[in-house]
This record gives sequence, structure tokens and C-alpha cells, in this order.
Amino acid sequence: MKYLKCYQDLFDCSCEDEVFKCILDKLKPSNNMWSYFVNWDKVYENVRKIEINLNLLNYLIGKENFDEEFKALIKEHPQVIKILPALVVSREKKFNILIDYKNKKLTYENYDFSIKNPTAKDIEKYLHFVKESGLKNLICCGKIKSLVDYMIGVEAGLDSNGRKNRGGHSMEAIAEVFIKDICNKKGYKYLKEANAERIKKEFGIEVPVDKSSRRYDYVVQTSKELVIFEVNFYGGGGSKLKSTAGEYRNLYDVLDNKFKFIWITDGIGWHSTSRPLRETFDHNDYIVTLNMLEKGILEQLL
Repeated sequence: MKYLKCYQDLFDCSCEDEVFKCILDKLKPSNNMWSYFVNWDKVYENVRKIEINLNLLNYLIGKENFDEEFKALIKEHPQVIKILPALVVSREKKFNILIDYKNKKLTYENYDFSIKNPTAKDIEKYLHFVKESGLKNLICCGKIKSLVDYMIGVEAGLDSNGRKNRGGHSMEAIAEVFIKDICNKKGYKYLKEANAERIKKEFGIEVPVDKSSRRYDYVVQTSKELVIFEVNFYGGGGSKLKSTAGEYRNLYDVLDNKFKFIWITDGIGWHSTSRPLRETFDHNDYIVTLNMLEKGILEQLL
């Protein structure tokens, strides 16, 4: 790393080892905000799109002659079939279901829920799907009172898959507060999620990339140089952290000291993967954490 006098002033660190120790000691336990848990707007919107058909299927709740009622409903309202996969927590419309393998021969049954005008044979297959998937038991045996309410729960569960992305967006939002503030103070311009083409268009500067898909999280044009930021947060360990540290060592080399590269990272996940972080710390000029941002490090670097 490039040792700077401000490390002594801001963090009471007199050498590189002390700076790295400060980084590890001050890692944040989380960057989760209230928006991390569930994106309720998305949940309600997804349910709204199929609410009419869900209410049509509500007709079947508690019906004793479910099979006949189901076939009659589909015959009269065939559009209902397209939401059946959603009820078993899938966004797919076509399935190949393995129905037998015990005789050492794999037998599949195909289902297509995008058919607009199902035949009587198709409807029988949909009924079979509803039975075998457990939907019939859910609908007609007093398990639920409303498929609309049920789907709100399903969508909330599916939305939890987006938490990883929301965590990344949270870190970017936090970093942007500090970057935007200093840019406003000093009259700098910055770009968010900018590829090489956009940087060239906005600043007239050609910036190398390590891969064609690279979008730099933030790019700041100061009065004397172009500064490139990458931002991430790791609340847990894993092999991803090691590869990320290696990726940013390589990116530093690609930029070849022609542009200032600042990697903003944080999260207690680094405690279990400190060696790769240290290797990048020793190789690159600047690694910055949230604690360092809070202490005003960007005032010294930009």
C-alpha cells in the first residue's frame, strides 16, 4: 500500500502493519438496512399481476368435488392455468417432470402452462399436476382461506433471493454519500456504474478494463486526475472473498498506475479471509473501509 501521513493523523497508525490491523479491527458487522428484508412493493406488484386469476382459483377452496370443479373452471377460464406454476413457487412455464426411474429407465412427463386454448386432455394433465404437486391438498383441505394471501407469502419468500443484491446496493449507496459529498464540496464530477465507453464520452479519457463487462462502481474526475472506485461488502466468509481480492490486484495492474484506483470494502467476512486481503493491501495503493470513510479519508485521497 501507499503509506500516507494522514493514516497517522486519522487512525493513529505509524506503519502499514498498523493500518492493516486497524482495517481488520474496525470492520462493520453489517450493512443491512430496512430495505434488506423484503421489497414489499415488488411483492405486491407481482401478486397484483395475477390477482384476478388467483381469485378465480379461490372458487375451488373447500370444494368437495374438486376434480370436476377444477376442470370446469379451466374450461371456462383457461387463462388461469398460466399461474399454476407460481403456486408451486416457480416462474417457469414449461416443465419436464421425472415421473419414474425405479425400473432403470427414466420416464418424463411434459407440462406447458403457456397454452391458451387447452384441450380436454390438456386439462386432465393440469389436474394431474395439481394433484401430484400438492396444490389440490392445499386448496381443498382447509389449509388456506385465500390464494391471494398465500401468494403474498410465496412472493415474499422468493424475494429473499434478492437480499444479496440488495446488500451490494446498500454498500454502493453508503459509499456514494461520501463520494457525492466531497464532489459537491470540491466541484468534481462523478459517474456511477460507468463502463469504458461512458467514461470516454463524459471525460474524454480512455480507461482500460480487465473484462468487457466491467462497469466501475464510481469514477471521479478531480482537478488533476481520474479516480476509479470499486465497492463491496462481505458479511460472511467463503471462496468469493479470495477471488475478489485477486480480481482487484489484477485490476490495479491493468490500470497500470495511470489512474488512481480505490477499493472500498468492508464486512466481518474478511476476518476469515484476511490473507488474500493482506496480499491485495500490500499490492495496491489504496484499500478503504467504512470506518476510514467516516474518519474523512476521502478528503485526503481526492
